[in-house]
Amino acid sequence: MTDSPKTKLHGGGGSGFGSIGEDVLESILRRLPAATFASAACVSRSWHRVCRRILSRPKLASALSLNPCAQNALQEVVDKVLSEPICPHFAIVNVGNNVNMTDALQYIGRKLGAGTPIVISADSGIIGVDALINQVKEVEGGIDVGSYNSEDSDNAEQGIVLTVGFVPGLKVDVVPLLHLVEVNEDTLMVDKFITDITEYSVAMSGCSTPVGVIMFGDGVAEIKSAAEKLDYAMPLETAIVGDEKGNFEYRSADNSRYVPAIGLQDYTASAIALVFAKDRHKCPGLGDIKFHVALSDGLSTIGPRHRAASVKVDDCCTLLTARREGQEEILDGEGILNDIRDELENRVEYPDVYIGVTKRRVYKVGAEKAKSMSFLSFHGVMGGVEYLRVEGSGIESGDNFQFYYSDPAAALASCHKVSARMRSLNPGSDSDCSDKVGNIVASVGKSWVFGGFIFSSFGRGESFFNDFNVDSSPFVENFPGVPVAGIFCGGEIGRCSPSLCVQDSEEGTSVRRVCHVYSTVYLLMSYTQAPPGAAVTS
Repeated sequence: MTDSPKTKLHGGGGSGFGSIGEDVLESILRRLPAATFASAACVSRSWHRVCRRILSRPKLASALSLNPCAQNALQEVVDKVLSEPICPHFAIVNVGNNVNMTDALQYIGRKLGAGTPIVISADSGIIGVDALINQVKEVEGGIDVGSYNSEDSDNAEQGIVLTVGFVPGLKVDVVPLLHLVEVNEDTLMVDKFITDITEYSVAMSGCSTPVGVIMFGDGVAEIKSAAEKLDYAMPLETAIVGDEKGNFEYRSADNSRYVPAIGLQDYTASAIALVFAKDRHKCPGLGDIKFHVALSDGLSTIGPRHRAASVKVDDCCTLLTARREGQEEILDGEGILNDIRDELENRVEYPDVYIGVTKRRVYKVGAEKAKSMSFLSFHGVMGGVEYLRVEGSGIESGDNFQFYYSDPAAALASCHKVSARMRSLNPGSDSDCSDKVGNIVASVGKSWVFGGFIFSSFGRGESFFNDFNVDSSPFVENFPGVPVAGIFCGGEIGRCSPSLCVQDSEEGTSVRRVCHVYSTVYLLMSYTQAPPGAAVTS
């Protein structure tokens, strides 16, 4: 026979709580900081049951600090995030470029416990809820962004955002993309990376398909091809988001699972993936967590299409000549650029220009049968006279490409479309509610959005839109009070969920896009309650 809410408890010993009802006890326990709450859960079976009820739903706790002292900023976000009950299943830390990531990783690791997987990344700016004033801020910083005149610019490089997640029903760990360095070989171990992700998912859930993957690249190795291969290997229901170029450190729950025991000194991690897999031992009373991805594009097309004629790689750049679509004449770099210079002159002042290359490639992982797939891949235009010079590699003769330019008007319109799409999932503010734990959640049909992450191009922000907090506005407007965190990064990774897709690729639905430029990728995390009558066991 279970205790009723008014049943007197006897597990408190001499603490003075032995004669209070469960409803009063719950009211007290839910106000405790995380560490004290964890201790209270061990007092007795009755207290443990109440604590489980308090943390019966997933929760994201996040805080941003712009304290000019990095250590004080770190203390502020930790104190804020752990000021309420939460059981850390993972942590993501986004910091300014001058924060010592190793020190921050060690400090947060001690606070969260040895078994919590942690990712810490240094990027070109941070997005989060200020720990002091409880408002969402977008703070651009670092040398990549250039001139930023916000009053927060002096503190941007010291800024810290800490996000801790409690996701019952999921298992989480960090999987590295290893980079093998030997005398005659320099290889990204992409197949092993994908196999490690699927094997982790199988071990945790019995299914090779994880719920979601958040990637972080190191900005040194070009991981675009790895992200595309991961996109190829994972079904569309697996959310994939992240940052292609940044700096990171990490801690896995079990790093021995992924790093070979022999020749350890020959390996580095060029990227990592925070992998979310279903828990095969999930309690029957728990609901389901789902990930949803939306994309705000910031590019517009310009000029005719071209087909690459000759291609060669020179010091991490690609040099090419091309034919204009429908013509046989081979154009040099200057001839190719002449097609777009006049059109750009009357459009946007000082835009960044890219070529979007349609690459049809053959992919396979391990011994599986090879399949072909087409991706749209962006390369920044660096100039050209004899050859068109673009950033990166991976372009082949015969690939088609189109010119794109950064367009604030298109980006703003895309933000509005994303907001409207999110609004279609959230019928209105009347559906906003507060659960028994006091967490603010927003209704999405029969679900609740309990948190989100934003990955925005460092080229966007206030300087791009001439306005504040545009990139975060679709999430904030539709889910006010729901925790959100993010970064301004050097290359956005994301594939849009069908329910949140605002437009199809101009190349057609058969062409995939997973790596972006001048975009903002949104990850929404929602929770659907279990059917009535399914109770969470003690």
